[in-house]
Amino acid sequence: MPKASVPSKSASTPSQLPDSVALPTSYEEAMHELEVLVRRLESGEMPLDQLLSGYQRGAALLQFCRDRLQAVEDQIKVLDEGALKVWKSP
Repeated sequence: MPKASVPSKSASTPSQLPDSVALPTSYEEAMHELEVLVRRLESGEMPLDQLLSGYQRGAALLQFCRDRLQAVEDQIKVLDEGALKVWKSP
């Protein structure tokens, strides 16, 4: 997935992305990249020197997904309280 100020790269090689690569633009893209990364980490196919960067990328993707889910949960809480507010995407 693409990261800031770095050309786009394939989601099939997330562990090879530099630390400055931006997060995906959607929850679904982040989940897909995270699933691919977890499969690679669990399969043992990643070289040792890429394991740390793969883990760090996974942690960043996980936080991105959590933040998106929290934003939706917050909006649902607003709707449940009977007060409709403008949706502000994070």
